[in-house]
Amino acid sequence: MKKDLHPDYHPVVFVDISTGRRFVTRSTVKSAKTETIDGVEHYVVSCGITSDSHPFFTGRNQFVDTEGRIDKFQKRFGAVRRAKKPSKAS
Repeated sequence: MKKDLHPDYHPVVFVDISTGRRFVTRSTVKSAKTETIDGVEHYVVSCGITSDSHPFFTGRNQFVDTEGRIDKFQKRFGAVRRAKKPSKAS
């Protein structure tokens, strides 16, 4: 590899905030917090959503209030009707 061409690549721990699960990997991301794991200094990066907590990967879907959305739409726009185009015969 050429010198001074590639970014600094170092050990990082990504921590899922909601579940607490830790993902130990390498990355170019840095943070002020560090942690020593197996004698190696890792940067600690907090993540809001990871594969451990995302509904797509966990299979737990979140309930969406679709009925409330439809009622709200009907309340706002239900009375509005499109004007009919005049027929060519008249």
